[in-house]
Amino acid sequence: MTDIPPRRPGPGTGWTTFLVTQLGSLAASRFAEHLTPLGLNPAHSGLIRAIAAQPGRSQQALAAQLGLLPSRLVSLVDELQELQLVERRRNASDRRNYALHLTSAGEDALKAVGRVASEHGDEFLAPLDPEERKTLATLLGRLADHHGLTPGVHPGYAAMGRGDDRPARSPEAS
Repeated sequence: MTDIPPRRPGPGTGWTTFLVTQLGSLAASRFAEHLTPLGLNPAHSGLIRAIAAQPGRSQQALAAQLGLLPSRLVSLVDELQELQLVERRRNASDRRNYALHLTSAGEDALKAVGRVASEHGDEFLAPLDPEERKTLATLLGRLADHHGLTPGVHPGYAAMGRGDDRPARSPEAS
């Protein structure tokens, strides 16, 4: 790896956290732009992924995992149902609950989101070689674990439920 002079002044940890925040914001906005042609937003893509990971879960269980208020989850599921990507089925063991499943169009959307995410990642991380990407992922994973972020769940879901932008924390971190 060649030494690249800092793009911006400031070797301190405050500057480092600013760069992480700046890059996270840029990555999120670019990912949202990449999803637009699919007619989806990042909240939709994460919800599709979560439903696919455990088909048949109740809305309540999914809301709890994502840290969303159940009413907010219902709204997002309504949007995905309107797009014919998700269907609610009555839970056979508890008719008060709905089990969430992807439709065949939802499965196609999941694959498309995966392609978009992969292309976005390759584009965003283009300046880094494969070993640097692996190192970055390891370091960021350590930070996420240290701060109690729930694996695979974007902290924006919890902020949607609270109406603010504080990161979600796993129950173990509380």
